[in-house]
Amino acid sequence: MYAAACLVLAYVLGSTPFSYFAGRLLQGIDLREHGSGNLGATNVYRILGATAAVAVLLLDAAKGAVPVLYFPALAGVDGADGVWWPVAFGVTAIVGHVRPYGGLFRGGGKGVATASGVFAALAPIPFAASLLTFLGVVAVTRYVSLGSMLGAAALAATVVIREGPLAPMSLVAVAMGTFVVWTHRANIGRLRRGEESRLGRPGRVAR
Repeated sequence: MYAAACLVLAYVLGSTPFSYFAGRLLQGIDLREHGSGNLGATNVYRILGATAAVAVLLLDAAKGAVPVLYFPALAGVDGADGVWWPVAFGVTAIVGHVRPYGGLFRGGGKGVATASGVFAALAPIPFAASLLTFLGVVAVTRYVSLGSMLGAAALAATVVIREGPLAPMSLVAVAMGTFVVWTHRANIGRLRRGEESRLGRPGRVAR
């Protein structure tokens, strides 16, 4: 019963739209109506600036890390079933971020920051490899979407190399990597057509 309640709590936490609140508090706007219309840190950066984007990024990552680190003990399942309960809480938070509750906040982010928080807590070394890949790709190409997808691939590959292809953590990492790519399917189309926006200075969309 406590575990079920914590799953609900993880979903509600994941659904909390910090970027939406940032837009309302800082400029009185709905970020879904500006820029890309996405409630992710990249759109926050373009519309609200770097400070707001970093704050939202950290809060969105915390939505994934907190359920992984603290909810198993809160639910009384710490140590039970190995990694599966922490993973279940983390994945539920990611789902909440991508598909917020009740349609109250239509649309969410693409799950990258929240998934990063989950794996920072579950697998710090693969997460570091993923982060370095993301930063390197964005520095060279200025495509955040490409960096996010290649970072997810690097995380999955690193976990598989370290744990083995059939280890529970490997299965979860591959599934999460696939999910991140799926949430970027529109970006893949724009990348192929040469229409994807590059990361530019705040307040404008670079091409």
